[in-house]
Amino acid sequence: MTTDTVDKLVIFLAKRDGIDKLVKTFQYISKLIHFHTQSSHPSLANRFKQWELSSGLSRKAFRTGRFLTGFNTLRRSPTVHMHPFGILSILSNAGEMVYFFFDHFLWLARVGVLDASLARRMSFISAFGESFGYIFFIIIDFIIIKQGLKEEKRLKSMEIVNMEMVKKIRADRVMRLMAIAANLADLVIALADIEPNPFCNHAVTLGISGLVSAWAGWYRNWPSN
Repeated sequence: MTTDTVDKLVIFLAKRDGIDKLVKTFQYISKLIHFHTQSSHPSLANRFKQWELSSGLSRKAFRTGRFLTGFNTLRRSPTVHMHPFGILSILSNAGEMVYFFFDHFLWLARVGVLDASLARRMSFISAFGESFGYIFFIIIDFIIIKQGLKEEKRLKSMEIVNMEMVKKIRADRVMRLMAIAANLADLVIALADIEPNPFCNHAVTLGISGLVSAWAGWYRNWPSN
């Protein structure tokens, strides 16, 4: 793997997840700038609001067909009793599939292809599936991290320590912590759609949550050396 930053950026942006994280960064930075400038510079704030909205719609377009990933995972998964996480894996992937599937209809309603009145309902269903799936993805990651800590402790107690295995466990733990951070941040954003409230729906809460999710995604998808 190349160590050149530009080469890595090209590889990163060639991925669907890579371009999504870049546009997500634009979306939530523009949300924060809009909030900061809406009183003092309304015309500038309006420009950033348009950037935020167009970024959100662009991301929905990029996710076309993404629900098939969850569907295919469920289709090819072994039976519940054979899978190491059984029902947790099924529930997490099912929630994500619902999220991405109904996100298509939300996108079409927002751009005017479908009746705009459907947008609120599609947003609720999509966000509910998203949050449902994230809860179980987070649980799975915590379980694997706990198992990794036990395995690392066992390896360190041996007379000859396998440092390569220890490094792999630590690297996996960092990636899973990044995934947990992203999923928790996205869960806050989803809750703003499911049950609107002053905290989750505040522009600063949404902006910071979106950037945490985006930048955790950058870290996870950035090509390694």
